[in-house]
This record gives sequence, C-alpha cells and structure tokens, in this order.
Amino acid sequence: MPAPIRLRELIRTIRTARTQAEEREMIQKECAAIRSSFREEDNTYRCRNVAKLLYMHMLGYPAHFGQLECLKLIASQKFTDKRIGYLGAMLLLDERQDVHLLMTNCIKNDLNHSTQYVQGLALCTLGCMGSSEMCRDLAGEVEKLLKTSNSYLRKKAALCAVHVIRKVPELMEMFLPATKNLLSEKNHGVLHTSVVLLTEMCERSPDMLSHFRKLVPQLVRILKNLIMSGYSPEHDVSGISDPFLQVRILRLLRILGKNDDDSSEAMNDILAQVATNTETSKNVGNAILYETVLTIMDIKSESGLRVLAINILGRFLLNNDKNIRYVALTSLLKTVQTDHNAVQRHRSTIVDCLKDLDVSIKRRAMELSFALVNGNNIRGMMKELLYFLDSCDPDFKADCASGVFLAAEKYAPSKRWHIDTIMRVLTTAGSYVRDDSVPNLIQLITNSVEMHAYTVQRLYKALLDDISQQPLVQVASWCIGEYGDLLVSGQCEEEEPIQVTEDEVLDVLEGLLVSNLSTPVTRGYSLTAIMKLSTRFSSVNRIKKVVSIYGSSIDVELQQRAVEYNALFKKYDHMRPALLERMPIMEKSASNGPTEIVQTNGEAEPSAVESKHPPPVTQPTNQANDLLDLLGGNDVVPVIQTTMPTKPASAGGELLDLLGDLSLSGGPAPAPAPSVPASQPPFLLDGLSSQPLFNDIAAAGIPPMTAYSKNGLKIDFTFERANPNPNIAVITIHATNSTEAEMTDFVFQAAVPKTFQLQLLSPSSNVVPALNQGTVTQVIRVLNQQKQQLRMRIKLTYTHKGSAVQDLAEVNNFPPQSWQ
Repeated sequence: MPAPIRLRELIRTIRTARTQAEEREMIQKECAAIRSSFREEDNTYRCRNVAKLLYMHMLGYPAHFGQLECLKLIASQKFTDKRIGYLGAMLLLDERQDVHLLMTNCIKNDLNHSTQYVQGLALCTLGCMGSSEMCRDLAGEVEKLLKTSNSYLRKKAALCAVHVIRKVPELMEMFLPATKNLLSEKNHGVLHTSVVLLTEMCERSPDMLSHFRKLVPQLVRILKNLIMSGYSPEHDVSGISDPFLQVRILRLLRILGKNDDDSSEAMNDILAQVATNTETSKNVGNAILYETVLTIMDIKSESGLRVLAINILGRFLLNNDKNIRYVALTSLLKTVQTDHNAVQRHRSTIVDCLKDLDVSIKRRAMELSFALVNGNNIRGMMKELLYFLDSCDPDFKADCASGVFLAAEKYAPSKRWHIDTIMRVLTTAGSYVRDDSVPNLIQLITNSVEMHAYTVQRLYKALLDDISQQPLVQVASWCIGEYGDLLVSGQCEEEEPIQVTEDEVLDVLEGLLVSNLSTPVTRGYSLTAIMKLSTRFSSVNRIKKVVSIYGSSIDVELQQRAVEYNALFKKYDHMRPALLERMPIMEKSASNGPTEIVQTNGEAEPSAVESKHPPPVTQPTNQANDLLDLLGGNDVVPVIQTTMPTKPASAGGELLDLLGDLSLSGGPAPAPAPSVPASQPPFLLDGLSSQPLFNDIAAAGIPPMTAYSKNGLKIDFTFERANPNPNIAVITIHATNSTEAEMTDFVFQAAVPKTFQLQLLSPSSNVVPALNQGTVTQVIRVLNQQKQQLRMRIKLTYTHKGSAVQDLAEVNNFPPQSWQ
C-alpha cells in the first residue's frame, strides 16, 4: 500500500477546494484511506493518520472512529506517538464515553515515567478530560508530583489538582500539605498555578477558607515584590511585572478578605500601593486596577481606600475604550448603594455617558443616573434625564419613563413640579409608559387640590397639540371630566388663564371619540368625561345626544357605558349629580386594596368599571383548583377569586359581587336587587343599597415579617385587622427586587389549609423594578374562624434577564397577633 499523504499536503489540498461539496468529497476519500490503514494495523503511519484525523475533526467532520487508535498511540514508547495520542484523546474523548477508562493505566504509567515531558502530557490529559473515576485512581500520583522539585511538573500538577478537586471535592484534603509549600516557590509559573489551586479550594470549602487566611501576609509579600521589582524581560508585559499573577493574587485576596476584619486589615496597605503605583496608560494596568477596585469593594476596607477605588472608576469613565467605560459604569452601579456620596462626585461624568453612541454604555449610564437621584439633585438630574428621554432610542423610553416616574414620586420638591414632570414624560414618551402610570397620575392630580385648575388647563393645551399619546389623552380626558368647570371659568392662578367655552371643550372630547388614533380605553375615558360634564356644564341636551348615539356602538364596552349613562338620564336623573360629583382625595393604599376601580382608571362611579374585569364565567371545579395542583398537598383550599364564579341575574348584583361583601364571613348575602320588569333590560345601577361597599380596615399593631428572600427577590408581609369581623386578617405583600434587572410577568399565588379561607386581590403591577426602586403590592384576606395558627404555601413565578423563574416556599412563622 502506498504511503499516505502528509498532513501538510492534506491541508494544502483541502484549501484548493472551490465548493463545500468538493471539500466533502476530498475528506471522504481521505477518511476511507485512513480507515483502510487502521484496519491493516499499520503502525508506521498511525501517528500521521491520527494527526490528519484531528485536523478533519477541527473542520467539523466526524472522527470518532479514531478513538481507539489514539489509545494505541498513547501506549507506544515513542514520544512523538504519545504526543499525538494524548492530543487526540483530549479532542475526541470525554467522560461520557467508556473508552476513556482504558487510558487510566497508561496515564498512571506515564505519570511515573522518567521523562518530564511524558509526565507533562499525562498531567495535561488528566486535567483536561479525566472523569471522577480516573481522578480517584490517579490522585495519589498527582499529589506526589506536586511535591517534586521540578517546577515544570509542579505547575502542571497544580492545574491537574484543580481538575481533580472539581471532579471529586472530598479529595481536597489530600493536596493540603503540598499546597502550603507552593507559595514559597520562586518560579512564576508555579506561583500562578498554586494561586489558582488555592482559589479553587477556598471557593469550595469554608474550612479551607479559614485555614488559608493565615497565608494573607505571604500573598501580600509576593504582590509587593511584583510591584517593587525592576524590569524583568521574562515576566514584563507593557512595563508591568507579570500582570497575570498580580490579577490572580488580587482575586484570591478578595476571597480571603471578605467578611474578615483581620485579613482585610493586612491587605489594606498593599491594595493602596497597587492602586497608586500601577501605570494606567496601557490596558494591562487598567486590568490590574479593575481587579484592585473589586477587591477593595468586597473586603472590609477603610473608607479612604473605597473612595480611592471609586475615583479609579471615575477615571475609567474618561477612557476612550468603550469596554473600560462599560466596566466602570457596571462597577459603580454595584457600589452606589454603599458609597453613595463618593459616586456622586462623578455625577457629571456619568451623565455625559448618556450621550455615548454605544447602547450598552447608555443603558448602564441611565441606570446609574437614576440610582444617583436624591432630594438635593432631583431638579438637575431630571432635566438631564428628560433631555435623554426626548432623544433616546425607542428601546430606552419605557425604562427611562418608568425611572422618571419613580424618582419624581420619591423626591419631588413640589406637587406642581411633580405634575409638570410626569406630563412632560407623557407628552414625549406617552406610548412607552407602563400601564399603571395613568391611574397613578390621576391619583396625584386628585390629591393636589390647589393644582386642579392649573393641571386641567395644561392638559387641555396638550390635547390641542397632540392626541397620539394615549396615556396623556386618557389623563387629560379624566381631568376635563372632573374639573371642566374650572377650565371654562378660567380660575388658573399659576399661569395666564385661557378663554374656553363649553362647546369647545365638548368638541375636543367628541373629536377623541371619533379619532382613529384613540384606543377603546381612551374612548371610554372620553365618554365618561362627557357624562361627568353634564353636571358641570349647561349643555345637557348636547351631552344626551352624544351618549344616546354611542348606545349602539360596535364597541361593546363603549356601548355598555352609553346605555348605562342613558339610563342615568332617564331613570335615575335625581341621582346623577351625586353619582357624578368630584372624586374625593384618594388614599395611597387604595390603589392596592380591594377598590380595584381606583387602581384601574381612577373613576369612582359604578359605570366606570373597566373592561379588564372578565365577564362572569362558570368555571369547572378542576380549573378553580389549579393552585392545588400547582402547590401540591391535600390540606390546602383554593383561592377565592375577587370575581365570583356565578352571578345573580341582575347586573346591579354584579357590582355588589365585584365590590361588595368581601368579608368572606359566611354571613347573610347582600340584599337582593329589586325586581326589574321583563320588558326593561337590567342596568348596573339597579339594586344599589345603602350599605357600605367595603369594610373599614384598621391597623392592629402587628409586626411585619419577611416571608421570602432569594435571588434578589424579597417578599415582606404587613398585617391589618378587618372591621367589623376580627376573624379576617388583611395581609399586604410588598415585593422588592435588589438585582440590576427588573422582574417581569411577576405572579404571586398562595394557598392555606382547609380550615381557612383565602382571597387574593389584584396586584399593583406585574413588574418588580430593579435596584429596589419600586414595590409591587398585593392584598390577601384570610378568614380564620377557628383561630388556628396560620400556615401558607406560596408560589412565585417571574421572568428575570430573559429566563423564566419559578419557586415554591412555605411560610409558618406568622406573628401570633396575626391569627389569634
């Protein structure tokens, strides 16, 4: 048989292929020749054939038929054969294939070989693909080589020991005596690998961590020698002595100094020296400085050292390299909670990063800017962030608008400034704001009594300019409906009043009803606003005409509203002024309590129930008990939904079912609605009784508790006692998120034993903002007639950084006052 072609010739031939098909044909032809050679047990050219096979494997073609040939090469006595054999084993074999176990004896023999290079090959292979069985069998040989005087073998043995520890952690103590002596080695390669081994052991075992803390002075001495040593061509990289070893030592010091005062104190001086003496003109120096900053922030360092670290990050922000700027912003974002004042000094540089062309840097700068906002700089920071909101890409607008809302709510210097800021956001990015921004702004406006005239005038002007931003149009419609009389009378004192007639106001609202830009929800707001104006304007006949026209609208929600408003004119005209009077000041907690109408659109009249409430549907029992299936166990009862499964025949009863007897006390049902003649359709207002819709909730002085804290998500429970039924505990959950990314699609579910009854109301939002910048609340009502100790199973589902997360927990440590 002719001699096979050399590897160099094969590479040259394959590169001449013009098409993929031509290349495949060449590969198949060569593979066939290699297979024939393997079958003939050709020892002369086995090494050459395996080398060619490895090249084909690197190109993505199958090469598994060469696995056993690699083992034969490893068993050979020639070094060139062993070298190709071990390389093939590392590429073609892994621990999932039983073939690799056949290598164990060969590797053991080679670890005891007289030639250091053969021993090095065996160590590399074991450290690359050794299984847990191989590691157990060969750990003794590796430990012997760690104690040898040959630095070439010691560094390879140290890296192999790292792999052994990862595969079989219980063998860690075997390497403990040999590891202590490695740090006294002068060879940088051995030092580097020994630090890697120490780091691995400290990360995997708290006992090892406490044991190796006494090595901190020795590590500090090695690092100091590196900094102070002169030029050494063997280890010099851009004027810095062995930066790779410096970085590894800094990482190990970070692990050893975390939560330990003595170790942190021992390394404070050397960290300050590294931070001040390292050259920053080259990227190598910046890498060392970055590791130094991370170490300073993680250990219990002095305040002056932390300020120095933050100033280094501030210098990074001025660097031309985008990666360095991004790293600086990310690090500052992590430290802003603990060293707020130090980060504030670099506020102007951070704000300048908002203008960067790189989207990743812009996003980090935006997140950090919101974290820096406080009561002292709110006006200046909001000015910059609103300018950024105007000019930023659509991808940023939703997060930026949400951040402005949260910051304005927390630090607003005045109510007028607060209202102006939110209106500016709605004007520039209204289509991107979160769903809860409309009810939140409505609540803010309602509670700012002295600003009503000013607000309605500003919103009316905004409507004349632009009706494309639907949240802005919804808020404006609501305000005109509530305070239209103030707009027409020109009572605005904050700015020059405008002259507006009643007809002009109604023209604008009617224009919203017919506009193609208006969504169904916006049309509902507009129709309700027109209806409210029937008690504030004199043009009642015109309003009646508009309402009657929409009684036959194709939009079911709009039609229902119009029909009910029509009935209000005809059957209940004496009740109309009382039902459509101005909203009272809203309590902040109302948006999270049972009053879901306030949370939805800020309107109190019964006619304004939004279409988000699903129509009454009788559900099968297995659907009602979904939570039982999800949480498991047979001692829990399903959640009682806010909307009851079955409804009375009267639509007036529907309202009472939605908003009325929520006490779950098992007492008598609400008074039945009066009978309606069969010829007339039932209306939502029929059957309204004089009883209050909600029980008053009184604080019972019960201490709050943390029910869940994991992966940055924290769930706190606060408690109140419902009146007049003391057997009902009202639990409000407060969900916060300390991670850097918001948690979306957040759903909280709960179940209790059969002796209790539980009712979950709607949450305030399904998005938990990042960095504790907002809270999602939800109310739970628990009926405990037998006064038993409360137990609860909870299920949490949410999406975080693109991944769906689901977790179960059991809460048994409720305060006694909450159930006694």
